Amino acid sequence: MNSISIEKGYVEKKIDPTLDLFEEISHLKKTKNAIILAHYYQNADIQDIADYIGDSLGLAQQAEKTQADIILFAGVHFMAETAKILNPSKKVLIPDLKAGCSLADSCPPNDFAAFKASHPDHVVLTYVNCTAEIKALSDVIVTSTNAEQIVESFPKDQKIIFAPDKNLGAYLNKKTGRNMVLWDGSCMVHEIFSLEKLIKLKAQNPSAKIIAHPECEAAILEHADFIGSTSALLAYTKKTEHKEFIVLTETGIIYQMQKASPDKTFIPAPPNNNCACNDCPYMKLNTLEKIYNTLKYEQPELHMDPLLIERAKKPILKMLELSARFGL
Repeated sequence: MNSISIEKGYVEKKIDPTLDLFEEISHLKKTKNAIILAHYYQNADIQDIADYIGDSLGLAQQAEKTQADIILFAGVHFMAETAKILNPSKKVLIPDLKAGCSLADSCPPNDFAAFKASHPDHVVLTYVNCTAEIKALSDVIVTSTNAEQIVESFPKDQKIIFAPDKNLGAYLNKKTGRNMVLWDGSCMVHEIFSLEKLIKLKAQNPSAKIIAHPECEAAILEHADFIGSTSALLAYTKKTEHKEFIVLTETGIIYQMQKASPDKTFIPAPPNNNCACNDCPYMKLNTLEKIYNTLKYEQPELHMDPLLIERAKKPILKMLELSARFGL
């Protein structure tokens, strides 16, 4: 184990090219009592090998109740942190330690602590897409699935700080009629969509419904026929009779949409670059090969300070409690 190098953030070990990685990973999961949790934004082969695929709320719920000894999180760093916070005695693995998050990076803990101190009479709600240090400074964590219900659970006159995503916060202010104080953070994936290209794409596909994640900018959301969390977008495409969709979120979710509705067409919305799609570079750092090596050698393992875990756990448990109350 000590000879395994993880200097680049992942296990560097050559893999026999004749191995069936799907079969080998399945075998390792059984022998090690391990579970793979994967976000919808992962590549298709990782989604296929996962024991559970979901958005941030679903993944947190699965992490809380798992009986596995090892949790391998195929997502980004803050998601693995959430799993470790909820399971401090379990071994939590992440295929690439450098799988970060632009939104989490946009909210440095020291700066946010000062921001919070400047609003002493405010409750702090933070989007799950943040570091454990930010969670520890929060009163309640939210996801895009439960954020509106959690905001509405507070009295209308309660002053609220919402961080770190200003676009989601602005969307929630509009939906709830609140005036939450917003931290100036954003997700690179959801801010890169081109309004001009979207309008042209809609003109080329007039029957397509535009579906968008609320992390998108307000100008983009104004053109959406449906706005919702990743899981809500998937559910909408399943139940609606519409057959064609322009999808304004990370393209990984399209794989599940196509599997659930093979008779429907899903068009990735165009970003402000020459690419035809919009991928999260951090999510895509994870590969099937890294997952195999991570399970085999049980590295890289996520370690966290016990005091930080204790402080960050309270607002996450509050979120899970409220979500269960709301039936989410």
